[in-house]
Amino acid sequence: MSSGYVWDSSISTINGLRVNDMQLKKRLPLVLGIFFITAGVNHFVMPSFYLPLIPDYLPYKGTINWVSGLVEMAIGIGLLWPATRRISGWAMSVLMVLFIPSHVHFIVIGSCVMEGLCVPEWVAWLRLVIIHPLLILLGVWVGRGATPKSL
Repeated sequence: MSSGYVWDSSISTINGLRVNDMQLKKRLPLVLGIFFITAGVNHFVMPSFYLPLIPDYLPYKGTINWVSGLVEMAIGIGLLWPATRRISGWAMSVLMVLFIPSHVHFIVIGSCVMEGLCVPEWVAWLRLVIIHPLLILLGVWVGRGATPKSL
């Protein structure tokens, strides 16, 4: 019986779930790449969704949104190719750190943007303290070219 999680050679067991490290190593960058490309494109398709999420103390909200979208797309594309995957993983982590003020701002304004994104406050907190750090760690993992066993 497993107590928590255990990594063993090329097959990992997490609470009884078996995950092949090579499958994870191949699929995670693909999933993250598609996610970041989609998010980046969305900055241009629906800027009104993102602009209110940028804190008021930052100038040039439109430029910040535009650059964020371009960077997200570049990271996503970079994650798809092995030659650029490591640098893209590190860039992903840095970008996620740079997005923290936006997530804090969203909580401060009540987790609701007029005619935009509205979620219960606990969801905004979950995103800030669990999902966001997980994305940072996944970027580091991809950036290191690591396997779960080496983290």
